[in-house]
Order: sequence, then C-alpha cells, then structure tokens
Amino acid sequence: MIFESLSDKLQTAMKNLRGKGKLNEQDIDVAMREVRLALLEADVNFRVVKDFVNRIKERAKGAEVMESLTPGQMVVKIVNEELTALMGKKEEKLILDGKKPVVMMLCGLQGAGKTTHAAKLAMLLKKQNQTPLLVACDVYRPAAVKQLQVVGKQVDVPVYERGTDVSPVTIAKEAVEKAKRDGNTVVLIDTAGRLHIDETLMQELQEIEAAVKPTEILLVVDAMTGQDAVNVAENFDKQLSLTGVILTKLDGDARGGAALSIRAVTQKPIKFIGTGEKLDQLEVFYPERMAGRILGMGDVMTLIERAQQNIDEQKAKELEQKMRSASFTFDDFLDQLNQMRNMGPLENILGMIPGMNAKALKGIQIDEKEIGHVEALVLSMTKEERANPEIINASRKNRIAKGAGLDVVQLNKLLKQFKDMKKMMKKFSSMGKGKKRGMQMPFF
Repeated sequence: MIFESLSDKLQTAMKNLRGKGKLNEQDIDVAMREVRLALLEADVNFRVVKDFVNRIKERAKGAEVMESLTPGQMVVKIVNEELTALMGKKEEKLILDGKKPVVMMLCGLQGAGKTTHAAKLAMLLKKQNQTPLLVACDVYRPAAVKQLQVVGKQVDVPVYERGTDVSPVTIAKEAVEKAKRDGNTVVLIDTAGRLHIDETLMQELQEIEAAVKPTEILLVVDAMTGQDAVNVAENFDKQLSLTGVILTKLDGDARGGAALSIRAVTQKPIKFIGTGEKLDQLEVFYPERMAGRILGMGDVMTLIERAQQNIDEQKAKELEQKMRSASFTFDDFLDQLNQMRNMGPLENILGMIPGMNAKALKGIQIDEKEIGHVEALVLSMTKEERANPEIINASRKNRIAKGAGLDVVQLNKLLKQFKDMKKMMKKFSSMGKGKKRGMQMPFF
C-alpha cells in the first residue's frame, strides 16, 4: 500500500491521542516524538520534519485544543491540516489556457520514467479533449525514440521524431511548428536524462527552454529514491523554471519521504503521481486526499472517480437485476472481477476506504496470483457450465482444472464460494422485497 510504513506509525501515534479524554503537554510531546521519528524513518527532509512538528506543537498546545471536549480528535485534525499544507494544500492543475499549442517539457534523470509518463500525460490530456503531440528529443539513450513511438501508438498519439542525428533544440522547434500546422493543442517534449546531473544535460535543457518557451516544465522523479529525489528536484529547480513535479512509482513507496519533502524544499507543486506501470495509471495529486489516506481516513473521492472511469454503468444496472433474481452467472462474476481490477491494485483500493488502515490491511491476504487462478478456472469452463455450474460433475471438474493448469481442490473451493455467494444474494433479495425500487444490492 502507498506509504504503508509511514501510515502505520502515524496512525498509531494518533490512536494514542484519540483515546484520551483530556490532554496535557506531556501527552502531546510524546505523540510528537513518535511523529518525528516516523517522518525521519520515512526519509523526510530533516528541516521539513523539524518545522512540521513545531507547527503542530504550537497549535496543539493552544487553548482551542486543551479546552475542547475532544482534544485528541482536535490534534488529529491539526495533523491532517498540516500534512495537507506540507504537500501543497490543494491540487495544482496544468496551465492549458492561452496561445496554442501549449508546450510542455518533461525532464529528469535517466530511469525516472520520463518517456512512459509523457505517454501517460498524453492519454490524460486526450480525456480532457486536448490533441497532444509527443516529441522525441532524447537522441542519446539507445532506443529512446523507438520507445516513445511504441507508447505513443498505445495511447494513439502522434510522435514527432527526426532520428538521432539532429539536435534536440532543432527537433523541439520543428515540432512546435508542426503542431501549429496540424492543429495540435499540446506539445509534450520528452527530453534526455543522465545517470546524474551534469553541465551538458542542464545546458541542453536550458537551450530547449529558451527555444520553445514551454508553459510547463515538469520534473519526473522516482518516489522510491526518497531524499535523493528531493535533492534532484532542488538541483533542477536552480537551473530551470520548473512548474511542477510528476512523482513516479508511488505505488511501491512505503515510506513517502519524497512526496512529503519536495513541495517544502522546492516550493514546486506535485502535479501528478504515477501509481503503476499501465499507461492509464497517472493521477492528479490531491494533497488533502493523500493526507487522509496516510492517516487512515480514506480517500472516498478518488475511489468514486476510479469507479466512474472503470465501471460500466449499464452493466452495473444489469448486474444488480441479476443479483436480485439470483440469476448471477460465472460470466457476470468474471466481468465484475475485470472491472474491479481495472480500478488498480486491490490493496490500494481497500486503502482508500475510511478506517481501512495499514494495520487492518495486514490481516487481509490479497494475492493477485490467486485472482489469476480464479480467472483461469472460469475461462476453462464451457459457456453452459458458466451459466449453470450445477452440471459440473467429476469428469467436467477434471477437464476444467486441467485446462486451467490447476487442481480440482482449487476448483471445488471456487464452486463452493460461488454457491454460497448466490445463497447470500437470494437472502438479500428476499430482504429487499417490499422496499422501494432502486435499492442497491451490495457487490461482493
């Protein structure tokens, strides 16, 4: 889960405060010591931690908290507000107004994910009715141009390239002119990276910036590098007019040091976060929502948005009717499973539910491989067997299990779970009789 380690420790510190009817200064000092240690272990910048804890202490020891009926909850509220402020208070949108095309430049070190995230950003912009053009300005890394062409094709966005013999500055200028002719509204320039920051890299980026005057210069950094990501951001910010940061690999970052430090150190907002390898796994960064997730308060808004994007409304209505009449089949089961998987890793989805904190999730075994096994078993069934699993006898079981590359024990377990689920649906259906129409049946 995102920020699992940090989230676990902060939630423990806050839980100790919530349980107290009255607070004294010693209680707050103990809790803040735990918060400080949690942040330092998460690789948050030392100066940022010091200022953050001091601000909370100052507010928590005020009359507003000490004299309130629920002082513990007031301190949690303060921590939530300060955590939100630390990451930027509110989301920062891309600047898309003004003269077209809007030019955006992606920069960063090699391996941070610039090329992939250029395509992810292009896909996101298409959903906003923009017509992006990807530009291959990395003429040094082997196969960099080819990689951009491949991901560009996957998101159905044109790529402008001139091979590796033309200077990146010339390519960028030509691309902007082409975008004007073709009516592209956004130009996304994928620039070269290095293994470390050097003078040649910076000079080239400065020349591209001077030549095409981008509205947005987005730094792509790997969240899992922690404090190194903050140092990279600080160095790039000194030499370029950065407008924001794209934080990649956040789905694998259990600590959170980069996300909590970058804004405070550079004063540049995190505009997007990469939450997986798929090209649709790029999210707008909402500081308030992320603070809620870290403190175990959930992130209902993001959960709703993902559901709206990935769950077919008509299919959901049809499914509800089938659940009411207990005519739910294995085909329906498979369809719903795929829609849930499209929303992202199930562990992250559960982490957005209020009260479902890191500790609670530790007791839940979410094995993606097991879900794959279930899918394989269902796909090994005939259409008739999926619609009417009661006909699956011993010989059919052997055939299905063999076709899925699994054993009959796993198939029996699935069949029993499905049978129990249908019984539960029937029970809910009878409970719902006589109630007003439109009652939502619970999804499993």
